[in-house]
Amino acid sequence: MDDGTQDARGTHPKHAHPVPRPAVPRDAPAPPPRPARPPGAPGVPDAYGYESPGARPGQAPAPAPRAAVADWLDAPRPAARTGIWRLGHRPPKGAESPRRLPSITVVGLLIPLVVALLVWSLWRQGALPYQWAPLKLFTPGDWWWGGTVSPKGMQGREAVVVYDGVFFAVLVYAVAHLGSWPEVLRHFVGRRPQPARALLAAAGALITLSLVFPSAFPGVGWNPLPVVDPVFSLVVLLSGGYDLFASQLFTDTLYALITLLVVWPFARLGGWWGYARELSARRRAAAGPAAPPPADQPRSQWPGLRDAGQHQAADVLTAEVAGGRMNDVDCARLERAWEQARREARTPGFADTVLREGGAAWTHPSGARDLPRRAARHDLLEEQVRIGRWVPGERAPRAYHDAGAAVGPDTLGTSLLVVGPSGSGKTRHVTEPVTEALALQALTGRCAVVAVSAAGSPLGPDSAYDVVVRIGDPASVHDLDPYAESDDPDEAAAFLAEALAGDLDTVGAQGAATALAQLLGPYRAVHGHFPPLPVLRELLEGDPGALASLRAGLAADEHAVMRRELDARMRQAGGAADAGPALADRLALLDRPVFADFFGTQGADGRPFSLRAVAHHPLRVRIDLPERGHEEASRLITRLVLAQFHTVVRDSRRPHFACLVLDDATGTITPESVRRIQRLRSQNAGVVLALRTVADVPEALHGPLLGAVGCRMALSGVTTWDGSRFAHAWGTEWVETKEVAKHTVFADQPMTRAIHALRKLVTGKAVTTDAVTTKQVERERWSASELAHEVPPGHAVLSLTTVAGEHAPPLLVDLRG
Repeated sequence: MDDGTQDARGTHPKHAHPVPRPAVPRDAPAPPPRPARPPGAPGVPDAYGYESPGARPGQAPAPAPRAAVADWLDAPRPAARTGIWRLGHRPPKGAESPRRLPSITVVGLLIPLVVALLVWSLWRQGALPYQWAPLKLFTPGDWWWGGTVSPKGMQGREAVVVYDGVFFAVLVYAVAHLGSWPEVLRHFVGRRPQPARALLAAAGALITLSLVFPSAFPGVGWNPLPVVDPVFSLVVLLSGGYDLFASQLFTDTLYALITLLVVWPFARLGGWWGYARELSARRRAAAGPAAPPPADQPRSQWPGLRDAGQHQAADVLTAEVAGGRMNDVDCARLERAWEQARREARTPGFADTVLREGGAAWTHPSGARDLPRRAARHDLLEEQVRIGRWVPGERAPRAYHDAGAAVGPDTLGTSLLVVGPSGSGKTRHVTEPVTEALALQALTGRCAVVAVSAAGSPLGPDSAYDVVVRIGDPASVHDLDPYAESDDPDEAAAFLAEALAGDLDTVGAQGAATALAQLLGPYRAVHGHFPPLPVLRELLEGDPGALASLRAGLAADEHAVMRRELDARMRQAGGAADAGPALADRLALLDRPVFADFFGTQGADGRPFSLRAVAHHPLRVRIDLPERGHEEASRLITRLVLAQFHTVVRDSRRPHFACLVLDDATGTITPESVRRIQRLRSQNAGVVLALRTVADVPEALHGPLLGAVGCRMALSGVTTWDGSRFAHAWGTEWVETKEVAKHTVFADQPMTRAIHALRKLVTGKAVTTDAVTTKQVERERWSASELAHEVPPGHAVLSLTTVAGEHAPPLLVDLRG
């Protein structure tokens, strides 16, 4: 149940997926004790709303006021729409508009009724034209006297009664439909609380029954509606006689069936069945013990453990929270551990661990229980980070007005694309808070994060990560394994080909992968590992000595297949369609002196980090790209990391969410990566891609990229060209518009013309009348011009989609709110 978080480091074989050691520079002196610092900036309240001293990794947080963590746990988190910050959220009044009654007037209700009464009166007198034509059309001619509808016998008489009943039923349906009677009844009766709703429906049922069965109600003298007689006549026609009515049981059953059919609509309107179940439950509760029902316990009392009978463990955690020895990370981590223990029926083991270790149980392998500092507001129970405030406006639904804007794994699982020019706040307002939230969630065991940033602008301090890879920096603790600890030549060749040639039009992805696999497989068969990048470059260039040496190592019969692969590569070398030289040229970008100790060179001090570890452990990883002067190499490395990430997260059975954050995705997007991004939402993973402009992506991929990601953000300052891409992706919506046209009034009467002339002389304007036209039109949710010129600084337009398919429309967000 520990997800590998309690394994001793350094005791695993290579393929047991050990947890990487902490990120400490080589030969660095022991760090001095770090002074206690608050989770947020100094002097700024943290996520709970108070200032609390921090804690070094592995140490319990310093005591804080009891109310801080407890109040944070007990704070309301009402259900809200996608993208709304739920902690302490208060839905605005009228956010969910009640079901409104359609625009019906009293005249509109009564006119159909009056017309129906007139039509029924004419029908009873036989005064409607062609009244009997349908009856004669659907009945045999020998039922009637010639040229008339006078019945000859029993069949004709009963057919007339059935015909009257059918016409009456059609007339009642027409009146109800045209007058909107069902909507009116549901509005005025169905919305009332019980028992008033049930009593009103019962009164309506009794009135209707008195119209159908007047003889059953003393003092009622009106004629019955044509309901019972048509049913009995229909039975006579179907059975061919009156013999069935000799049975009292049959007659009573027919009366009961008619009564049920009449009462059934009123039972639904009055909610009789639900009210009956409610009354039954009340009687059972009254018949049981008289003890009052237990009150709902606050979350800080750990009611889930108490309901499962683990009262001692709940008391320990309650005391830890009250004593300030637990923070939000501890609470979220223990709630996750409890959910897993309950799911796996291991609650006794959970309780024993809590009794032994208290709030420090199941601590992250790094020993950290918080980040050194926080720059954003987080709610780890809901796995949300607040990135701003939804701005009220015409486009925004009422529920979003002034509510906090938040994202979490449920939305990041569909991937997020952020586009904005330099200085618009992509890093400060989006990628940094998101990375910080993922790092906090990694401490709870719910997430693994890989952040790729440019050197000199890291996404958070080194102490906030378990692994920091500074490519090109000799002081870096780790280097990057270019093969991601893979033992499959085809798999390794696939993501290497994506990194080296994914953005090239002259080299096909399949051809590049094949050329690499023809070298990686034979080399691994001879040496037991994949070649270092300088050796791979020589092989791709077709160096005769390197190829001959490798060929000689495959002389044994057991290497016949690999020998055939290498022979095919040697035959293709130097050909017009050979992908080797292009791949070697790209690989030369990484075969530079500055990268001599990186990319798995197997040196004595080499500590290659495999990205595959994030698929097995909730790790926090940051990869710093080389310094300036290596832009093309940085893009190649970013493509390699993205391709490896797509490969290692393919197993959707992973218990934690995995996310890759690319602070600059320029030159990274390829046709293959777009296809893989679409599959991430089913693999419990996602990516965050930040771009200065959509033009940093090949034009053919603009539409596929925007379609592949579920969350899109356009920051202030985007160009109209970028805005047009977002406008097309967000589509259109139907809106109601009003057009007012002014028409000059021309008077016919002399007196009226004189008054109009006097008015024009005084006001200087002709007498006009307004003609208002209201219509539904289809309009872009956000036009390219609006995105380019009407988004204020520090704002963005954001649309969200969850893994479950829920949507938040593109709305304006104040990233500084």
